[in-house]
Amino acid sequence: MTKDLKDLQKLASRLGLRAIESNWSQYADEPWLADLLKAEESEREKRSLERRIREAQIGQFKPMAEFDWSWPEKVDRQQVEDLFSLSFLLQKENVILLATNGLGKSMIAQNLAFSALMAGHNTRCVKASKMLDELLECDGAASRKRRMKKLCRVELLVVDEVGYMSYDNRYADLLYEVISERYQKQSTIITTNKAFTDWGEIFPSAGCVVTMVDRLTHNAELIRIEGESYRQNEAKEKAKAKELARAAKRSKVATKG
Repeated sequence: MTKDLKDLQKLASRLGLRAIESNWSQYADEPWLADLLKAEESEREKRSLERRIREAQIGQFKPMAEFDWSWPEKVDRQQVEDLFSLSFLLQKENVILLATNGLGKSMIAQNLAFSALMAGHNTRCVKASKMLDELLECDGAASRKRRMKKLCRVELLVVDEVGYMSYDNRYADLLYEVISERYQKQSTIITTNKAFTDWGEIFPSAGCVVTMVDRLTHNAELIRIEGESYRQNEAKEKAKAKELARAAKRSKVATKG
């Protein structure tokens, strides 16, 4: 048997095409076999990618090519761009994106998640509030354990907007459990608008905050972005452009009159 035929037979086996695999001598010389197996492989890869994209729940996002590096007052561009090698995933390291609103931390996290997904890594993106609500609302300990296991086994978990709400101790315990279960096993990306010294405001009176932060930041890449909100500036510029357009129309009408 030639090498090409051996490769095709392995492909049929990998695809689980038992009828072809079991009757290989009958099908091996058929001229359509190679095209059929490769088409089936391609279709399955396509469906697998579509399923993983749905499960990742990355949402809509702008590509990094549209990130305005000139806008933040402080951002280490090389540090951010180095993350896209995805070496932090191989090292089981975390990434923390710390910035006030409207500076692109979620955009960076979504792009990293998409890059990881396209590289074949299982990925999941979730808002912190939604993740914690879903865990708290689970019907019983067994249901919560299953959901927690699902969160903890993905290779890259992006938890967005930690710090935008305050939570009681039950939520703190749940986030601590997620961070602890993933610690040095899988990578987690956190976006937050609060420095870790202020996390006591997010989880008032929670005794696990110090340990949670310690495990989250151990072997982690911390990205700090400082400056004014780009979204607010963009909104102001749009409002200014609209006002200028309206003023031009009023001037034109007045001139005609």
